[in-house]
Amino acid sequence: MKWSSLFLMAAAMTAMTACNDDDNKGSNGNDPEVTYPTGGDADYQGLATSEGILFNDGTALGNGDQHFCFTGKQTLKKGTYLLRGWVYVRPGAELTIEPGTVIKGDKATMGSLIIEPGAKIYAEGTASEPIVFTSAQPVGNRRPGDWGGLIVCGKGLNNIAGGQQIEGGPKTKHGGNVENDNSGVLRYIRVEFAGYPFQTDKEINGITFGSVGSGTTVDHLQVSYSNDDSYEWFGGSVNCKYLVAYKGWDDEFDTDNGFSGHVQYCLSIRDPRIADTSQSNGFESDNNADGSIIEPYTTCKFSNVTFIGPMTKKNLAAGFQNTTEYITAGDMKPNNKAALGKFQAAMHIRRSSQLNCYNSIALGWPVGLIIDGEKGNSIESAKSGNIKLQNVFFAGMGVTGTDFNKKYEDELGTWSIADGKNTITYDPSKPSFSTTFFKTMCSGCKWNLTEDDLKLTDPKNAGQGYCPAMDSPLLNAADFSGLNSSYIDKVTYVGAFSGETDNWMDGWTNFDPQNTVY
Repeated sequence: MKWSSLFLMAAAMTAMTACNDDDNKGSNGNDPEVTYPTGGDADYQGLATSEGILFNDGTALGNGDQHFCFTGKQTLKKGTYLLRGWVYVRPGAELTIEPGTVIKGDKATMGSLIIEPGAKIYAEGTASEPIVFTSAQPVGNRRPGDWGGLIVCGKGLNNIAGGQQIEGGPKTKHGGNVENDNSGVLRYIRVEFAGYPFQTDKEINGITFGSVGSGTTVDHLQVSYSNDDSYEWFGGSVNCKYLVAYKGWDDEFDTDNGFSGHVQYCLSIRDPRIADTSQSNGFESDNNADGSIIEPYTTCKFSNVTFIGPMTKKNLAAGFQNTTEYITAGDMKPNNKAALGKFQAAMHIRRSSQLNCYNSIALGWPVGLIIDGEKGNSIESAKSGNIKLQNVFFAGMGVTGTDFNKKYEDELGTWSIADGKNTITYDPSKPSFSTTFFKTMCSGCKWNLTEDDLKLTDPKNAGQGYCPAMDSPLLNAADFSGLNSSYIDKVTYVGAFSGETDNWMDGWTNFDPQNTVY
């Protein structure tokens, strides 16, 4: 055994401390535990215990109020780890995870990794050796919600005075005034079967960003079979590229509380059996939960997004339709509080959000666009040009737009105050405001396309066509005029891919995590 390895192991042991801050104790009542590698570098075997370092759950310590956190600088060498309970990387700490590492989330304790404001995570996989966070359940028995998720919190901007508690149960607060705050690097990572509904509308997502600043590097992430949103941003200005949302339960890309980052190259593919009781969307975007017109506004810019919804020709031919009868989840239904519901819109913009989207496609959703005026001023923002959709192509939609959550008929909605509540009435003789906006104020947008018009292929066997063939009209169709962003590439194509030879998903993605042996 090398002395250098022995020294590193001793350093790792002292880098873990009992967290005495009760505000950080998880609401699941379990103290966090991680079991260190059972494989990988042979120098890390037989030290401290036969399995490596053990992060105890409190029982072995004889103190149920204690749990453990990363402090100082710590490196997870390449290997396989078990994540138990809620493990925090404390302010000032740095956690490095080596390429090829597999971290399995424990189901009984809803294992979660939480990066706190002021801490950094350096999880930098490669295309050939991605870092994988996945279920600890055996092949064939994995389900959405098998463990908690990956949560990254920073000191960036959000619009909640005094900071915001992160969604899902952990007591960590995020937010500050450091727009370019740096929480580290997330690159070439898969997160599978995560997400958990601890309370109604307070779930852990696949990956959650809380006030993460623009100094953070985020690219090449895949979230599969999340039990809530695949990705959610609460404030912050982190920029992201190359994101895959695969068969999640609720929304694909959820943006809240003043998120202002720029995001490019996103693929979303839905499982027609899985939708949330709250109605599942591609985008769900709020400025604030109550629609408050407060700064910083949610002004994020997305470009080159491909949304493949549940109503593709393949799914419809198999008998799936937009009714509650077909949404059964089958063998993917978890035994938890998650409730099934309906699919809704490719884009649901509401509660004073000012989301922007460019050069993107959405295929096979019941509704294309909802600009929802129940709370806040998103309708006024759309009329004034603060919500900008440009060169967005809708194909195979049920309707182009509707004006309210859980409304599937394209009818003009008019909002008015009655008995202290904002209520909506409909005029079925006129199209919705959302449809009118898309057809008249969305520069270069198209809404009368069919799936066949897009000419999509499936080169990576994702289960649905998503990539433009050589003769697809999506190629050489981009328009970036008016988009001010040094981060977003000015490419020639609409959607997430330049064609069948586009290789940004090569090597590191996985479209069959249920049957992968880790």
